[in-house]
Amino acid sequence: MVQAILRRPAVETTTGLSRSAIYDRINPKSPYFDPTFPHPIRLGGNSVGWLESEVQDWISGRIEASRQAA
Repeated sequence: MVQAILRRPAVETTTGLSRSAIYDRINPKSPYFDPTFPHPIRLGGNSVGWLESEVQDWISGRIEASRQAA
């Protein structure tokens, strides 16, 4: 199975989150830290990406959580 890697602009578009919101979600020191948000994968140097499947799973989890809260 081929897994697609999303770069940050694609993660922004897919999740609707801004750059700073994405990095807040993965920073344990941030008040907006979300341990369920997918961690980036180092691609080399300062380059990172996210597995598309993990991003989609996170979105699905958020949708499910909002349905249960309603």
